[in-house]
Amino acid sequence: MRTFVSKHVQQLRPSGIRRFFDIAATMQDVITLGIGEPDFATPDHIAQKGADAILNGQTAYTSNSGTIELRRAIAGQLSARYGVSYDPGCELLVTVGVSEALWLALKAICDPGDEVLVVEPCFVANPAAVEMAGGVAVMVPTRAENDFQVTADDLEARITPRTKAILISYPNNPTGAVLSPERMADLAAVAERHDLVVISDEIYERLVYGVQHVNFASLPGMRERTILLSGMSKSYAMTGWRIGYAAAPAPIMEAMRKLHQYLIMSAPTMGQAAALQAILHGEDDVERMRTSYDARRRLIVEGFNRLGLTCFEPRGAFYAFPSVANTGMDDEAFCEALLLEERVAVIPGSAFGQSGKGFIRASYTASYGDIERALVRIERFMVRRGLVQPAALTV
Repeated sequence: MRTFVSKHVQQLRPSGIRRFFDIAATMQDVITLGIGEPDFATPDHIAQKGADAILNGQTAYTSNSGTIELRRAIAGQLSARYGVSYDPGCELLVTVGVSEALWLALKAICDPGDEVLVVEPCFVANPAAVEMAGGVAVMVPTRAENDFQVTADDLEARITPRTKAILISYPNNPTGAVLSPERMADLAAVAERHDLVVISDEIYERLVYGVQHVNFASLPGMRERTILLSGMSKSYAMTGWRIGYAAAPAPIMEAMRKLHQYLIMSAPTMGQAAALQAILHGEDDVERMRTSYDARRRLIVEGFNRLGLTCFEPRGAFYAFPSVANTGMDDEAFCEALLLEERVAVIPGSAFGQSGKGFIRASYTASYGDIERALVRIERFMVRRGLVQPAALTV
């Protein structure tokens, strides 16, 4: 019998993080700093709105674009927070998470062979999404010495006549980096100079610490060349509800909506009801969770630095990205040995691109107490190898 799986799918790289989750799933007493998911449950009043929708029979399809009430609420939030205006009738689309929104955006703009500059380290799905949409992912490195902020020079060096778009994700997964206003202005200038689309994944927009998030579409001249992606998953602890959204100029949105109609029909109806409640009445919940993450952020970054695992200060999302270079181990070997010997799960930085080699991603969505215990186990792991003196940590 012939092989029925397409060559295109065979050539897609498997997720670099899956193996560590699979190993951890077979073990007892694992402290996981690997998963990029809030440890909070969806706030009760938000969950109740979703439950009410089910119990009241609101279980049919919505408009392909999502309920008009939710789209108006999203438009109002974008206008109030960032001063950028979108028509909820033709420039907003509710999607099944940002994952669907990203694929729609790429498929809507990419002809076969078009190149998309993908800033990395990045979420493992980003380059794969470009390839699934028929494009060519051209990876653009960032470096720790620049706090993992992409530079105009690095973008310019990779632009060719086939370049169609730039894909950025700030606040960043896995590094926690946030683009400074100066870097954002540089990136905008590159996009304008070369007439490129910018796909800006801002799913972690509300989770920033000591800095102000700048919406890319709000920059001068950028609204008409930006596809903005965001959603409810991270800020409102609603990952399983699968509600994201895209905002874009009407011609691009028309193409995305066409794909969405054939692919999905509409995002989950009860999830949209919950999302509306989150936007309208969830501000206190966002701040409560952000404050908790901030305390955990300071704990884990200070802990890694005391152990000699140099970690720049992440200003967004909920990830620390320390270097393991001084251990003499590569990032994959470090993560595997730490998991097997001390039952702490972290993810190799190389899973997120070549720029991540020599680093590990540690999520601080675990409880404060679990982070303390994980740091003690990591210290024990390093003491055993003579990499640190005992009692480097005081927890």
